[in-house]
Amino acid sequence: MRRFLSTLAALVLLACGGGGGGNPATPAEAPAPPVVTQAGISLLFMGNSHTSVNDIPGMVAAIVRVMRPNVSVSSVEAPGWLFLDERLADEASVRLLREGRWNFVVLQAQKYSSSGQFTYSTSEAESWVRMTRAVNAVPILFPEWPRRGVAETQRIYDLHVSIARREPACVAPIGQAWDLALSRHPELVLHDADGNHSAPAGAFLAALVIATTITGTSPVQLPFLQQLPVDAQTQAKLRAVAAETVLAVSPRQYCPADPFA
Repeated sequence: MRRFLSTLAALVLLACGGGGGGNPATPAEAPAPPVVTQAGISLLFMGNSHTSVNDIPGMVAAIVRVMRPNVSVSSVEAPGWLFLDERLADEASVRLLREGRWNFVVLQAQKYSSSGQFTYSTSEAESWVRMTRAVNAVPILFPEWPRRGVAETQRIYDLHVSIARREPACVAPIGQAWDLALSRHPELVLHDADGNHSAPAGAFLAALVIATTITGTSPVQLPFLQQLPVDAQTQAKLRAVAAETVLAVSPRQYCPADPFA
C-alpha cells in the first residue's frame, strides 16, 4: 500500500491485500479527473498502485492498438490509488464512469486478506460491475498476481470469481499467467524489489492477459513492441505464456455474452 497512508491505516490494512504493502514511490495528491477522450475502443482503469506502477493501462492500450490496427484506442486511469470500496465513495470516480463512453472498465483493488484469516466485503466491487453495465461497458475484474514466494493465486482468483458469479464480469487470469511464467522461465523478473508490485516484465504480462480478455485475440503473434520497457526476448516468452494461460483459464467464462473489442 502506498506510503502516503497514515500509520494507523497501514496497521489496519496490514492483513489485507488488494494493493497492500510497500510501494516503490510516494505519490503526490490525487490529480484532478482526467479529460475523457473518445475513441473507437475506450478503456477505463480503476485501481491502485498495482494498476499504476509501470503503467499497465498504457501497456494494454499499446497492445490493443496492435491487435486492432484499424481502430483508435484510448485508455484512462481513474484518479487516485484506492481500494474498490473506497472508490465507490469517490465522487470523481463515479462521475468519470458515468460521463465517459467506455467500452471496457478494468476493476482492480478488491481487498483480500493476505493471511487468509479475514474476510472483506465484495459488495462494493459488485456495485462497480453493475454500474459498469449500466453505462453499457464490459466489466473486467483484475485479480492481482501473487506476492513473491506466496502461493495465493487461486485464493485471489477465487475471490474475484465469487464477485463474477454474483454480478457477471470477465475475470482475467493474471496470477495464473505469472505462475506459469515463473515456472517455465525462473530467470524472469516479474516482481518489483518489494516482492509485491510489478517489475516492467510483470506489468507487461498482466497487460497481455487483459488485452486478450478485451479482444479475444491471442497475443502469441504480436510483434515486438519496442516502445515498452521489456526486451524482445522477454516479450516473446511472455506472449507465449499469456496465450497458453488464456486457453487453460478462459477470461470470458463468466461473461460469455459480452462482445469483444
